[in-house]
Amino acid sequence: MFTGIVATTGSLQSRELNAGDLRLRFAVTSSLMVGCKPGDSISVAGVCLTMLDPDDTGFSADVSAETMAKTSLGDCRSGDRVNLELALMTSDRLGGHLVSGHIDGLAKLVSRTADARSERFEFTAESHLLRFIACKGSVCLDGVSLTVNEVTRQEFSVCIIPHTINITTLGGLTAGDQVNLEVDLIARYLERLSQFTRSPGLASKEINNGT
Repeated sequence: MFTGIVATTGSLQSRELNAGDLRLRFAVTSSLMVGCKPGDSISVAGVCLTMLDPDDTGFSADVSAETMAKTSLGDCRSGDRVNLELALMTSDRLGGHLVSGHIDGLAKLVSRTADARSERFEFTAESHLLRFIACKGSVCLDGVSLTVNEVTRQEFSVCIIPHTINITTLGGLTAGDQVNLEVDLIARYLERLSQFTRSPGLASKEINNGT
């Protein structure tokens, strides 16, 4: 689990395509890698990956075909910056919201405009994802926990403060760029439970089958 509070950014150092999936190597210049071990979970642009071969300079990670299809990591190129966050510890403050690192899909930036010292970002996403996004609810974009300002049938907007613009990759976005989108965890489970409310026999059948 993560919180959507980005610790630092890294950059893609190398990519190796092998039998349909990817091995990526990320360079990290901060103290984030201190104490990291092989097998640790890390959020990379919002995607939960397993850390391989960590050292003081960075780490590697395998990206499955499913992750390549559902996220932006498959299109990541050498030098591209990514937001990084280590997995949540039970002693940590929950500064953002509960984030699993399991990406639901992609959102596309439509526009960004000044809003006092902050900026308002307008995104579009597929309708089956927008139904999970609520005004004043939480959304995670490229690993950044954000509060939703407005939602329409086609778009949603977030207001991003200068600190977040400066320390994450969101500040470098331009219209047309895509970001990894994870909807609120609670909304995702409520939708699943509502399916059983509409079809109570389905819930009983799944329980009896041990599924």
